[in-house]
Amino acid sequence: MSEGARPALQSEETPEGEQTLVPGVRPVTLKHRLAILAAAPIAPKRNRLAAQKPCDIGLFDEVGRRQIDWIDEMRKPRS
Repeated sequence: MSEGARPALQSEETPEGEQTLVPGVRPVTLKHRLAILAAAPIAPKRNRLAAQKPCDIGLFDEVGRRQIDWIDEMRKPRS
């Protein structure tokens, strides 16, 4: 490939120095970074690798719904 056939790449000056801009690739903006952080699941602050405990309270208590109510069992007619 000859030297004259290459397209001229744009560049921009940053605090780190001059950087070449790749055609078709947009820079990551603060808006994009914040959107990624907002879409991420909430992680615990102390132990980020901890698994979430199940919500076994009230309406979401699946174990409690599977239990037999002893009062209903007492009211059943005996055969």
